[in-house]
Amino acid sequence: MTDPVRALFIAAVVVLLAVLFFWPIRGIFWRWLQTFRASERVLIEDALKHVHDCEYRQISCTLQSLSGALGISGNRAANLLERLEKTELVASADSGYQLTPEGRSYALRVVRIHRLLERYFSDQTSLDAVEWHQRAEYREHKTSSEETEKLAAQMGHPRFDPHGDPIPTVQGDLPPPSGIPLTELSVGQLAAVVHVEDEPEAVHAQLVAEDLHPGMRVRVIESRPERIRFEADAEEYVLAPVVAANLSVIRLPSEQTMAGPFERLSSLRRGQRGRVVGISPRAAQAAGPGRDPRHGDRARVGEPFRRPGRLPHPGRRHRLATRAGRPGSGGEAR
Repeated sequence: MTDPVRALFIAAVVVLLAVLFFWPIRGIFWRWLQTFRASERVLIEDALKHVHDCEYRQISCTLQSLSGALGISGNRAANLLERLEKTELVASADSGYQLTPEGRSYALRVVRIHRLLERYFSDQTSLDAVEWHQRAEYREHKTSSEETEKLAAQMGHPRFDPHGDPIPTVQGDLPPPSGIPLTELSVGQLAAVVHVEDEPEAVHAQLVAEDLHPGMRVRVIESRPERIRFEADAEEYVLAPVVAANLSVIRLPSEQTMAGPFERLSSLRRGQRGRVVGISPRAAQAAGPGRDPRHGDRARVGEPFRRPGRLPHPGRRHRLATRAGRPGSGGEAR
């Protein structure tokens, strides 16, 4: 005969476990289900972004490209594409897969959130540049449309992210891509950097370490299969072609010139004076968030030094430069 007390205890344990597992919202099963649904949503949105990126760059989106971009198996990528087709977000084509109008609208919303978040991390936080993309990747799936538009208004509705990519409008308008890879620039040709690719991560980290960013004027000095040597903002850089190809540039008219030449504060002789007109990101990072010009640093208090026939690049704010002169001829360098 079963002991009533023991039976009651077992029943109580079973009920307690059932409550722990199946209690709505807070139960273990429901939390697992929410996590699963969230991960599925992340996969769907990342897949739509990948298909959109392929369309934007006018390359084919395939099962293999999706599997590689999302880091999932071929079988899971196939199941994901099948689901996207059933929900009429993606359609198969002869060359691969393409977005439906509804899928394109969805993808552009995610792209807009991502690039606005990168702009926010760039302009209003002290995060390192190598962190902007990954932080935005995480937050884009958790940010509502209302939060997105509030953020856009707070930042004055920026048109570009910090890598030079255009930010889609609320209506989904997006200008076509511009520029060519730096590797296609002829020796001696002047150009301006319009985009810095943020993937793969290792390549982007190298470009960030070299302090290369949109807005810089560049001129190729040497182009070989093993290296690209070029000047930018009075400094010389050497990159492997596979890295240099992640910089997009637009050719500038022949009558335009390189910015500068600039001089560093360290070049002043004892007794000379000058004015600081910019602080490089490296110097700002070393000084800490409170001294970063993106946070309102007041170091830009004058005009850059220039030599005859050379015009300063307008809007340059990432270069430490001075206007050298005779003792007592200008403001003190700060």
